[in-house]
Amino acid sequence: MPLDSAVNIDFPAIVARFALPIPMIQWIVISYVLTQTALMLSFGRVGDMLGYRRVFLCGTGVSTLAFVGCALSPSYAVLIAARVMQGIGAGLILSCGPALATSLFPEAMRTRVLARYMMMFGVGSALGPAVFGSLVERFGWSAVFSFRAPIAAAAFLLAWRLPRPNRGERESFDAAGGVLLALGLSFMLLTLNRLRSPGPQTAVFAVLTVTLLLLFYRQERRAARPIIDFRLFHSVDFAVINVSNVLVNLSAFSIMLLAPFYLARIDGLSLPAAGLILAASPAGIIMAAPMAARLARDHPARLIALVGTTLSGVGLWGISLSGDVPDLAILVLSMLVQGLGVGLFQVAYLDIVTATIPLRQRGVAGALGMATRSIGTVTGATVLMLVFQSLQSRGADNFMPAFQVTFRIAAAIPAALVLFDLRRGRWSARGV
Repeated sequence: MPLDSAVNIDFPAIVARFALPIPMIQWIVISYVLTQTALMLSFGRVGDMLGYRRVFLCGTGVSTLAFVGCALSPSYAVLIAARVMQGIGAGLILSCGPALATSLFPEAMRTRVLARYMMMFGVGSALGPAVFGSLVERFGWSAVFSFRAPIAAAAFLLAWRLPRPNRGERESFDAAGGVLLALGLSFMLLTLNRLRSPGPQTAVFAVLTVTLLLLFYRQERRAARPIIDFRLFHSVDFAVINVSNVLVNLSAFSIMLLAPFYLARIDGLSLPAAGLILAASPAGIIMAAPMAARLARDHPARLIALVGTTLSGVGLWGISLSGDVPDLAILVLSMLVQGLGVGLFQVAYLDIVTATIPLRQRGVAGALGMATRSIGTVTGATVLMLVFQSLQSRGADNFMPAFQVTFRIAAAIPAALVLFDLRRGRWSARGV
């Protein structure tokens, strides 16, 4: 699923193929991430009930079909529908990924396993723009989907070799809660998207969001086997780290959202070269993951998360210094630092969440980590594009000032989180 970063390098080609205005490209992201986000926690609960292997198999099978559908799409509407199907497959895979990985090793190795899991995320995210930039240039916009179909099919076949879990006691699934959660998250993200041109529909979506999420909260408080136990959020530390995950990923998505259009403006820069530049951020994640595992031996996870948040903000600020005549060395270094920060934060965050939520709910724990990450990504795609458009509309050729200010705003988000954490001082405590 991290290979979906390849789609970002394909944005200009998709815009040209379907004759789209630039703002419409956000639906490529929103349709996919909204779907997986709305369903992920429910899928995590299903994984706890039926086994992570079974959910993973379903996810890889659905993804294979979705990639074929995307590649063969004759219109933008069909492409969006196929992306929704891809979101279902991704939701199935990502919801059980951390739980499946940690279940294969002793609990004492949890942090190291999560670090390797995030490192593979970085590898996929780096390969996406680096490899598929060349494929798009040679085979066209659909290459980012057609070449991934056999990869998903291979994952489906390999997953059959995973050990079958022992059958536990049969549990009931809170179907009402699942429906309310999916609808509530969907309308929340649609509300954010409508902020670009607010109207009566925006207000209706906002009211539906609040109503549905309140009903979900009420349902979970009454359910014998809730999808998620809200008593966990009575801990301020647990609530804060989850909000931080949303905001760190919101700011981080500024790179994949806007950097492809900046690189497309550079004369003489080929698409494969642009892909390699975009790969600098996930390359930082690759470097950070094993580093986080080593640091976790002697330092609390909350301190590692704080350092990661700091580096993410520094990297985003460095990107905001880019100009019409780019200094590619500074740009790549800034992306690398930002990736290092995100990698450190993500490993520490997943370690905190999986340590807090009971082991028998490891699927929900992993799904919560992936869901908050996805909410941040979708919110970033909407809010940051709204900011960029608003700034760009002030002049005929206002791309660079809008680009710079948007990245400074993105950098301010992790900076604010760092100041908040330093004021609280909770990261200095031992353990998570």
